[in-house]
Amino acid sequence: MNDTLKHWMDKSSELNERVAASAVNAFDWLFRKESLVKSGQTPHTVIHAGDPMSVRHYDLDDAEIPLSDDTVMPVRRRKHAIPLVLVPPLGVTTETFDLMPNRSLVRYMAARGFKTYLICWGTPERRHASLSMRDYADRMMGEALAAVRAHSGARELSLMGWCMGGLLSLIHAGLPDTRGIRAMVTVASPIDMRGGGLIAGVSRIINTPAKFIGRYTDFRLNRLNPQAFHAPGWVTALAFKLTDPIGSVTTYWDLLVNLWDREFVESHSTTSDYLNNMLAYPVGMVGDVLTKMAVQNQMAEGRFVLSRERSAEFTRITAPLYVFAGATDALVAPSTAAHVLDVVGSKDKRFEVAPGGHMGVILGSSAQGAVWARAADWLQARSGTRAPVAARSRTRSV
Repeated sequence: MNDTLKHWMDKSSELNERVAASAVNAFDWLFRKESLVKSGQTPHTVIHAGDPMSVRHYDLDDAEIPLSDDTVMPVRRRKHAIPLVLVPPLGVTTETFDLMPNRSLVRYMAARGFKTYLICWGTPERRHASLSMRDYADRMMGEALAAVRAHSGARELSLMGWCMGGLLSLIHAGLPDTRGIRAMVTVASPIDMRGGGLIAGVSRIINTPAKFIGRYTDFRLNRLNPQAFHAPGWVTALAFKLTDPIGSVTTYWDLLVNLWDREFVESHSTTSDYLNNMLAYPVGMVGDVLTKMAVQNQMAEGRFVLSRERSAEFTRITAPLYVFAGATDALVAPSTAAHVLDVVGSKDKRFEVAPGGHMGVILGSSAQGAVWARAADWLQARSGTRAPVAARSRTRSV
């Protein structure tokens, strides 16, 4: 058999295998999609169950875990002294930080030796429509952190939050009676609503008409009946997809081209399931975000007013702070996230731009090395019996 004939026979065999694999994957995608979704597979224990918030604890029995680059990482058995609490944003499922076995933030941090906890905000229903920033950042965050302290036996803990999860962490840390925050990490959390990115752009657009309405009319958002304006979760999913309409369509072309690749199909199906099953945003929270963040831009001034008698002041935050932003984040530009360094009281603070958009920076294939590993190294150095104090630094890595 000559080399040319052998080459074409090998190609033909490879093509036949791909066609067969594509047929199997297409059948599963059409009729057995649940078999392709790999999110939420890390074992956990619920240590606190509220309404709608709960808290999960993750502890691994495995000797090693898979990583996104097809390598494995051994599980550290000796735990760090300071527990780590992961704080997801609202509007998404708990699987945000446990997306796939090889792309699971909870699994990664547990393997790095952290006593890992996750706040689950639950599934808001119409009866939860009046929940506001005070409910989440003050009451529920307080309940969650108290449960973590009771379960872990630790007086201090560290927080790591993405997007709104980072804002909730900052607001809670800025309350007058908050104690015991050892260190904080925020990822793609919008602070300055006059900065860059889509969120800041929309805020600038509504700012002038909102102020006009507030000055010359009696209309106030907080006077409306929240339950009457409750929107289902698919509204959140649609709004997120509209931030990148072209990408939302071309992703299905990527699926078709790679239909033979089981791993790609599982990854695509898991991510699509996550994006298609976002959760409702309580109307009370929407009102606070629109009035106090978008219009009044309170967080850029280093404060957030929860009520007449209670507010968060970011100058009270003295814990070490590590801030990440996505290099191609269309929603929260790096300048919008970086402003927090100018308003907190922390001396040990660091800002870094990492690869990825708003989701990719925390959930993408490069997030493990660019964000997770660096955050874990930084937290580990601050998770012993005494926390070091470092000089403020700003770095950029893309």
